[in-house]
Amino acid sequence: MQNPNVSVDCVVFGFDKEKLNLLLIEQKLADKRKVQYALPGDLILEEEGLDQAASRVLKEISGLSGIYLKQFEAFGDPHRVKDIKDLEFLQSYRENPQARVITIGYLALVKMEDFAPEASSFAEKVFWQDIEELPSLAFDHDHIVECALEKLRHDFIREKTGFELLPERFTLGQVQRLYETILGKKLDKRNFRKKILKEELVTATNQKQKGVLHKPARLYELSDLKNGHNP
Repeated sequence: MQNPNVSVDCVVFGFDKEKLNLLLIEQKLADKRKVQYALPGDLILEEEGLDQAASRVLKEISGLSGIYLKQFEAFGDPHRVKDIKDLEFLQSYRENPQARVITIGYLALVKMEDFAPEASSFAEKVFWQDIEELPSLAFDHDHIVECALEKLRHDFIREKTGFELLPERFTLGQVQRLYETILGKKLDKRNFRKKILKEELVTATNQKQKGVLHKPARLYELSDLKNGHNP
C-alpha cells in the first residue's frame, strides 16, 4: 500500500561526452492527446524506507542498482501539487489527488552507456533531455531540478562528485566538457589540463581513441586517489 503523503523524486543526470542530460518521464493526462513531463518519482510504500523507495524508482526505469544516489533536499510547499494541470494527472492515477504530498529529492549520477531507460508503472515514456533545453515540468519539478543542479555544482567543486558521469575511459577533452557543463562556463584548455593532471584525479592509459576523424587522443581513467583506494 502506498503512503499518499510522501514521495521521492529522482533527479538523474547523465553525460554523453558533450552535454549534461536529465532523465525525464512522460505522463499522459486524462485527455490522452495531452502529455506533461516530470522527474521519475513515486509515492513511497508503507513498509518502505526513503532510500529504498528511490532505489526502487531507479530500478524500475533502468534495471540498474548500486549507482550513485544521494538525498539532497525535502520539498513541502502545501501547494506543490495543486496546479490544475497537475490535478488532472493525479485524478487519473491516485486515490486521493487532493492530498498534500511532501517529496524527498534524490540526486543520481549514471553512466549513460550503462543505462537503458524503459517505461514503468509511473511513466509512459522515459528519455534523456539536454539540460540546456528542458521543457516546463510538472508540479514543482523545475525548482527541484534547480536545487539538484546547485547541489551537484557545490559537491563537484568541493568533493569532485560528478566524475561518476564519465565513461570507464575518457579523453581530457571530455573531462573538460564535463567541468564546463556542470559549472556552466568555458575553461582555458591549457590551464585546465595542467590543473587536472597536477591533481592526479585521472591516470593515463596506453590506449587511444578509435574511429575518430581527427588525431586520436589518449584515453584516461579515474585514478585510485579519486576512487578512494589509496591509503
